Amino acid sequence: PPAAPPPPGPPARGSLSLHRAYLRSPLGLLRLGQLVMGAAFWVTVAAHKYEGAAHFALFAAVLVWLLTLALFGLSLLGRWALVPWLGSRWLLTNLLHDLALAVGLYAAATGIMGYKAGRKSYCNLPGYSQQCLYGAYLSASVCGAVTACLYLFSGLYCLSRRCRDQRDII
Repeated sequence: PPAAPPPPGPPARGSLSLHRAYLRSPLGLLRLGQLVMGAAFWVTVAAHKYEGAAHFALFAAVLVWLLTLALFGLSLLGRWALVPWLGSRWLLTNLLHDLALAVGLYAAATGIMGYKAGRKSYCNLPGYSQQCLYGAYLSASVCGAVTACLYLFSGLYCLSRRCRDQRDII
Protein backbone atom coordinates (compact mmCIF):
# COMPACT_ATOMS: atom_id res chain seq x y z
CA PRO A 1 0.00 0.00 0.00
CA PRO A 2 1.16 3.59 -0.62
CA ALA A 3 2.72 5.40 2.30
CA ALA A 4 0.62 8.10 3.93
CA PRO A 5 2.00 11.64 3.65
CA PRO A 6 3.62 12.98 6.81
CA PRO A 7 1.41 15.12 9.05
CA PRO A 8 1.75 18.85 8.52
CA GLY A 9 4.26 20.61 10.76
CA PRO A 10 3.55 23.57 13.00
CA PRO A 11 2.85 26.83 11.22
CA ALA A 12 6.01 28.71 10.36
CA ARG A 13 6.67 31.83 12.40
CA GLY A 14 8.08 34.97 10.91
CA SER A 15 11.81 35.36 10.85
CA LEU A 16 13.48 37.05 13.77
CA SER A 17 14.47 40.62 13.13
CA LEU A 18 15.37 43.52 15.34
CA HIS A 19 12.67 46.00 16.20
CA ARG A 20 14.80 49.03 15.34
CA ALA A 21 12.14 51.55 16.32
CA TYR A 22 12.27 50.19 19.87
CA LEU A 23 16.05 50.41 19.95
CA ARG A 24 15.87 54.12 19.02
CA SER A 25 12.99 54.90 21.39
CA PRO A 26 13.49 56.48 24.83
CA LEU A 27 12.53 53.20 26.51
CA GLY A 28 15.04 51.21 24.43
CA LEU A 29 17.85 53.63 25.23
CA LEU A 30 16.93 53.64 28.92
CA ARG A 31 16.93 49.83 28.93
CA LEU A 32 20.45 49.80 27.49
CA GLY A 33 21.58 52.20 30.20
CA GLN A 34 19.88 50.10 32.87
CA LEU A 35 21.63 46.96 31.66
CA VAL A 36 25.05 48.64 31.59
CA MET A 37 24.72 50.38 34.98
CA GLY A 38 23.05 47.35 36.58
CA ALA A 39 25.90 45.13 35.43
CA ALA A 40 28.40 47.67 36.77
CA PHE A 41 26.62 47.53 40.14
CA TRP A 42 26.56 43.79 40.58
CA VAL A 43 30.01 43.20 39.08
CA THR A 44 31.44 45.78 41.49
CA VAL A 45 29.81 44.05 44.46
CA ALA A 46 30.62 40.52 43.29
CA ALA A 47 34.27 41.30 42.49
CA HIS A 48 35.01 42.30 46.08
CA LYS A 49 34.62 40.61 49.40
CA TYR A 50 31.11 41.13 50.65
CA GLU A 51 29.15 39.96 53.65
CA GLY A 52 25.87 40.44 55.46
CA ALA A 53 23.27 42.59 53.76
CA ALA A 54 25.42 42.92 50.64
CA HIS A 55 24.19 39.41 49.76
CA PHE A 56 20.67 40.83 49.42
CA ALA A 57 21.95 43.80 47.40
CA LEU A 58 23.70 41.45 45.00
CA PHE A 59 20.64 39.18 44.74
CA ALA A 60 18.35 42.14 44.07
CA ALA A 61 20.65 43.60 41.42
CA VAL A 62 21.09 40.32 39.55
CA LEU A 63 17.36 39.51 39.70
CA VAL A 64 16.35 42.89 38.31
CA TRP A 65 19.15 42.77 35.73
CA LEU A 66 18.00 39.37 34.44
CA LEU A 67 14.36 40.47 34.26
CA THR A 68 15.41 43.64 32.45
CA LEU A 69 17.45 41.59 30.01
CA ALA A 70 14.38 39.44 29.29
CA LEU A 71 12.16 42.51 28.80
CA PHE A 72 14.77 44.12 26.55
CA GLY A 73 15.26 40.97 24.47
CA LEU A 74 11.55 40.34 23.96
CA SER A 75 10.93 43.99 23.13
CA LEU A 76 13.91 44.21 20.79
CA LEU A 77 12.74 41.14 18.88
CA GLY A 78 9.10 42.25 18.98
CA ARG A 79 8.09 38.92 20.55
CA TRP A 80 6.28 40.07 23.70
CA ALA A 81 3.06 38.54 22.38
CA LEU A 82 4.61 35.12 23.05
CA VAL A 83 4.53 35.73 26.81
CA PRO A 84 1.23 34.35 28.16
CA TRP A 85 -1.05 36.89 29.83
CA LEU A 86 1.67 39.54 30.10
CA GLY A 87 2.18 39.95 26.35
CA SER A 88 -1.20 41.58 25.85
CA ARG A 89 -0.37 43.99 28.70
CA TRP A 90 3.24 44.73 27.74
CA LEU A 91 3.20 48.43 28.58
CA LEU A 92 1.70 47.71 32.00
CA THR A 93 4.24 44.91 32.52
CA ASN A 94 7.11 47.29 31.79
CA LEU A 95 5.56 49.94 34.03
CA LEU A 96 5.18 47.60 37.01
CA HIS A 97 8.64 46.13 36.50
CA ASP A 98 10.25 49.56 36.49
CA LEU A 99 8.33 51.40 39.21
CA ALA A 100 7.32 48.66 41.62
CA LEU A 101 10.12 46.14 41.37
CA ALA A 102 13.28 47.75 40.00
CA VAL A 103 13.15 51.15 41.72
CA GLY A 104 12.29 49.54 45.06
CA LEU A 105 14.98 46.88 44.92
CA TYR A 106 17.67 49.21 43.60
CA ALA A 107 16.82 51.84 46.22
CA ALA A 108 17.21 49.19 48.93
CA ALA A 109 20.45 47.87 47.39
CA THR A 110 21.83 51.40 47.07
CA GLY A 111 20.96 52.13 50.69
CA ILE A 112 22.69 48.95 51.82
CA MET A 113 25.85 49.68 49.87
CA GLY A 114 25.85 53.34 50.98
CA TYR A 115 25.53 52.25 54.59
CA LYS A 116 28.38 49.78 54.17
CA ALA A 117 30.52 52.49 52.52
CA GLY A 118 29.85 54.77 55.48
CA ARG A 119 30.88 52.03 57.88
CA LYS A 120 34.16 51.53 55.99
CA SER A 121 35.02 55.22 55.53
CA TYR A 122 37.71 55.05 58.22
CA CYS A 123 39.88 52.76 56.11
CA ASN A 124 40.28 55.47 53.48
CA LEU A 125 42.87 57.17 55.69
CA PRO A 126 46.54 57.24 54.64
CA GLY A 127 48.61 54.59 56.34
CA TYR A 128 45.73 52.12 56.84
CA SER A 129 47.28 48.70 56.19
CA GLN A 130 44.23 46.44 55.75
CA GLN A 131 42.27 45.90 52.54
CA CYS A 132 39.79 48.77 52.15
CA LEU A 133 36.38 48.13 50.63
CA TYR A 134 35.27 51.75 50.91
CA GLY A 135 35.87 52.52 47.22
CA ALA A 136 34.06 49.40 46.03
CA TYR A 137 31.05 50.01 48.25
CA LEU A 138 30.91 53.69 47.31
CA SER A 139 31.17 52.85 43.59
CA ALA A 140 28.41 50.28 43.92
CA SER A 141 26.13 52.73 45.71
CA VAL A 142 26.69 55.39 43.02
CA CYS A 143 25.99 52.85 40.26
CA GLY A 144 22.89 51.72 42.14
CA ALA A 145 21.59 55.27 42.51
CA VAL A 146 22.09 56.01 38.81
CA THR A 147 20.41 52.72 37.90
CA ALA A 148 17.44 53.45 40.19
CA CYS A 149 17.06 56.85 38.49
CA LEU A 150 17.12 55.22 35.06
CA TYR A 151 14.36 52.82 36.15
CA LEU A 152 12.38 55.74 37.56
CA PHE A 153 12.66 57.60 34.24
CA SER A 154 11.59 54.56 32.21
CA GLY A 155 8.71 53.90 34.60
CA LEU A 156 7.55 57.50 34.28
CA TYR A 157 7.85 57.20 30.48
CA CYS A 158 5.63 54.09 30.50
CA LEU A 159 3.22 55.80 32.89
CA SER A 160 2.92 58.83 30.64
CA ARG A 161 2.19 56.59 27.64
CA ARG A 162 -0.42 54.72 29.66
CA CYS A 163 -2.07 57.97 30.81
CA ARG A 164 -2.33 59.07 27.15
CA ASP A 165 -4.20 55.79 26.42
CA GLN A 166 -1.36 54.40 24.32
CA ARG A 167 -0.98 50.64 24.56
CA ASP A 168 2.41 50.14 22.90
CA ILE A 169 5.88 50.66 24.37
CA ILE A 170 7.03 52.94 21.54
